[in-house]
Amino acid sequence: MKVSEQWLREWVSPALSTQALADQVTMAGLEIDGIEPVAAAFSGVVVAKVLACVPHPDADKLRLCQVDDGSGEPVQVVCGAPNVAAGQTIAFARVGAVLPGDFKIKKAKLRGAESRGMICSASELGLEEDTSEGILVLSETAPLGEDFRDWMKLDDHTLELDLTPNRGDCLSLKGLAREVGVLNRQTVVAPVIEAVEATHSESFDVRVEDSESCPCYVGRVIKGVDVTAETPLWMVERLRRSGIRSIDPVVDVTNYVMLELGQPLHAFDLANLNGAVVVRRARSGERLILLDGQELSLDESTLVIADEQSPLAIAGVMGGESSGVNTSTCDVFLEAAHFSPLPIASQARQHGLHTDASHRFERGVDPGLPRLAAERATALLVEITGGQPGPLVEAGEIAQPLDEQRIMLRRARLDQALSKVINSGEVVEILERLGMAVESEAAGWHVSVPSWRFDVAIEEDLIEEIARIHGYNQLPSNRPQASLSFKRDDEAITPVGLLRRQMAARGYFEAVTYSFVAPELQSTLLPDVLSPVLANPISSDLSVMRASLFPGLIRALQHNLNRQQARVRLFETGLVFQGTLDALDQVSMFGGLACGSCEAEGWSSVNSPVDFFDVKGDLESLLAMGGSLDAWRFEAAEHSALHPGQCARLLYHGEEAGWIGTLHPAVRAELGLKSDAVLFEVQLDKLMAGQVPAFNPLSRFPEVRRDLAFLVETSCSVQALLDLAREGGGEWLAQAHLFDVYQGKGVAEGYKSVALGLTWQHPSRTLNDEEINPLVDTIVEKSRQELGASLRA
Repeated sequence: MKVSEQWLREWVSPALSTQALADQVTMAGLEIDGIEPVAAAFSGVVVAKVLACVPHPDADKLRLCQVDDGSGEPVQVVCGAPNVAAGQTIAFARVGAVLPGDFKIKKAKLRGAESRGMICSASELGLEEDTSEGILVLSETAPLGEDFRDWMKLDDHTLELDLTPNRGDCLSLKGLAREVGVLNRQTVVAPVIEAVEATHSESFDVRVEDSESCPCYVGRVIKGVDVTAETPLWMVERLRRSGIRSIDPVVDVTNYVMLELGQPLHAFDLANLNGAVVVRRARSGERLILLDGQELSLDESTLVIADEQSPLAIAGVMGGESSGVNTSTCDVFLEAAHFSPLPIASQARQHGLHTDASHRFERGVDPGLPRLAAERATALLVEITGGQPGPLVEAGEIAQPLDEQRIMLRRARLDQALSKVINSGEVVEILERLGMAVESEAAGWHVSVPSWRFDVAIEEDLIEEIARIHGYNQLPSNRPQASLSFKRDDEAITPVGLLRRQMAARGYFEAVTYSFVAPELQSTLLPDVLSPVLANPISSDLSVMRASLFPGLIRALQHNLNRQQARVRLFETGLVFQGTLDALDQVSMFGGLACGSCEAEGWSSVNSPVDFFDVKGDLESLLAMGGSLDAWRFEAAEHSALHPGQCARLLYHGEEAGWIGTLHPAVRAELGLKSDAVLFEVQLDKLMAGQVPAFNPLSRFPEVRRDLAFLVETSCSVQALLDLAREGGGEWLAQAHLFDVYQGKGVAEGYKSVALGLTWQHPSRTLNDEEINPLVDTIVEKSRQELGASLRA
């Protein structure tokens, strides 16, 4: 928000320089983002009057003007402005004047006629950015001969405030002046606003159907408005210095009151209204062309101002083109309403609109302002346009000056939070200067909050108010005291940083994707999983919380493949969300994805596509980092997103902990992927779990190895054979591993040959055949009984 310093000082003027005032306001939490002069530097320009204006004898577009600049003798000036005329009061640059851009005014001859000075336009004086079409015409009451810069009070500055969203009460001159007055213990002198007496009885019906979104609405018919009247220069200047362009007197007045009091207003052309003004929700299929020419399709979520036939405006955001004030308008209906912040914020974002009105309503507007603002705007419109006001029509409840909410501020809590004891009298004074009603008691104070301070709701808010008005720089600086101790390093936990480095070492890149995904993608991968739907998503394709890391990884894969990255290896850590908001499970997961060739391109690499077992090996390297690889099992299973023949469920100590598999062909086709992709995800807490490393002495005695080749059905898992081998191998079985799988000649159809290598070793002696053979027989017998396995001849 921008505001003129001189305008502010008309309300409250502390004995501070411009910079000191800006610093004071900034330290109170209302940051001044910039200080700029309201006009460029110039000198030698005075208020003058055009006595006569005749055509130039030798130029069609030039005029010879006689100008009285207050010096006692008229001077001749050649002027080419189309709007110059006798009797006008103008800004006149005398000979010797210096205009913006170091442009010096000298005597000159134009087409043979002497010219001693220049009649100035607004742009030539730096008062407008665009080139003016004509000269600047001043009020007839402007004092002849007075320095134009002094008369216009151009030695002024624009203060630009960067307010936090909770301080919507300061989005007006009134709010800022109130803060400056509190900080400097000065009384704010505001314009007296009195009720305007109605001069006719005509009114327009108002009906509020959504009182929750619009608690109060006031309106008034003003007849006989002269839209062609000229907005006073003082108002035009105050609007300009606040960053708003003058349009016409009706729009200028509504903008001016909004800047002054903080209450947005809107004026409708009464001739274009039918029946009554209704505040309601839009009906599906209704359309509205806004003042900026944009056409919107509305739905039931949009709050509108309508008449009996159609919508007129999006409530609290922008008016419609059909009902707006134009050059033929004679009668207007002036509205001032209070809207709840949430509906305005929602529909402004929904339609991609951000206006001065929505900016204020989103942050909260004083509910006690509508009537006051309507009276102020009416008085200004009557003064400028000569309109005749009717009675004020009210719908809903007008808020009282003080809210019913009372907050208890405890003396002990205040002292503890500020680390300083502030005198009770000063505490009461600060709160009362802020407009709050205070009742003292033994333990502290009961505080009633004014209607404009909707950001003050709890005790901590009151403490913050006292701190910032008392002065943050007056609070003591204390070093925090705490008992510090080293964090225990649990060696049984594998840090997630090590897991990430392991994946990076195996050629994977870490991905960071959104925690919310497209509902269509998630339902394709996980049709039976329920996850929360966002109430206000940033886009339609990011509207549900992810129930798995798979959707984000696949979206990242698509992004890379679309940019000619044929070999993709990604991993990610993050939360997944399953269930409803009332019963939500949030689980940290570690996921990965591989697509493309198994090895990076090179003269010695084999250009074969990555498969299930390649990624399974990468995953097993992660599982082994905890030191308890034997606790993990891969179990054949089915997953909606994974290939039914290349999919496994991960078990940790018998409990489900994750999945690995190749992307389902149907899913791959639906997503338009031309290459297979292998994915996995594991619960992070189980992946990080392990055991404390411990040293086992190395045996000096030789190992004993036996190789056993079993014939088993193809459906039999190797893991089952290994488990039986470890179970029957006895205490000194050091290792059991798979070293060959064979199907083909010599092996019956439906069977496979699985060769295991078994190694025994004793720490203190050499094992002999008499000890090993019974163990081998036990393993063979268990395998035969439980798995139907037989030794291959």
